Parts: sequence; C-alpha cells; structure tokens
Amino acid sequence: MKIIKQLFWIFLFSLIGELVSKTIASVVAIPGSVIGMVLLFIALHFKWLKMEKVDEVGTWLTDNMAIFFVPAGVGLMTNFDVLADVWYQLLITMVVTTAIMMWFVGSLVQKIKAVTDKKNQQLQEGSDANV
Repeated sequence: MKIIKQLFWIFLFSLIGELVSKTIASVVAIPGSVIGMVLLFIALHFKWLKMEKVDEVGTWLTDNMAIFFVPAGVGLMTNFDVLADVWYQLLITMVVTTAIMMWFVGSLVQKIKAVTDKKNQQLQEGSDANV
C-alpha cells in the first residue's frame, strides 16, 4: 500500500504538470513532465510534501532509469531514414551545446566555490579574532 501511495503522489504531480502545460500551451511550450518535476521539487523543498512520501518509488525510478530510454532508442532506429539526411547537423548541435553547457557549469562552479571560499575565510578570520 505504501508503494501505491508513493506512486499516487508522483503521478499526481505529473498530471498537474500536464494540465498546466496544456493551459499555457498557447503562451509557451513546456513539457508537462518538466512542469510536474519542478512542482514536485518545489513541494519537497518547502516541505509541503515529505520526502518519505515519494522516497522508495523515486529511488526505484532513478535506479532503473535506463529502462525508460529503450522506447526512445527504438523510436530513433525506426525513424533512422528521416535522421540520416541531417545526422551531421544533429552531431554538430550536440557537440556545440555540450561544450557550451560544460563551460557554463564549470564557470558557475568556480564562481560558487570562490564565494564559498571567501565566506569560509571570513568565518575563519572571525573565529581567530575571538580566540
């Protein structure tokens, strides 16, 4: 029964995400699954929903995530004739966007680390002054 309740919460947020996606489709196209995950994250972050309510099922889903990529892979293979004409464009797009994301994430981590190091240094200096 516990697993069913946990599935209920995950499916509920997925359904709400789909409804929101359909509602705002004329304004912006955001997949309902993404909206649902963001709403679930917000609910967990603000403790409107306790982690224990989705923990086991969420862990199982992430542990078995590879299974969910099989249909997408099969879809790519069945539509290979369509993709064969533009494979180089897809490859260039994937390489460029991956490089941009790696640069962006690396820069962000460096900035966060610099701020954290500065705060730690200030705390260290403050504790040294109190001694």
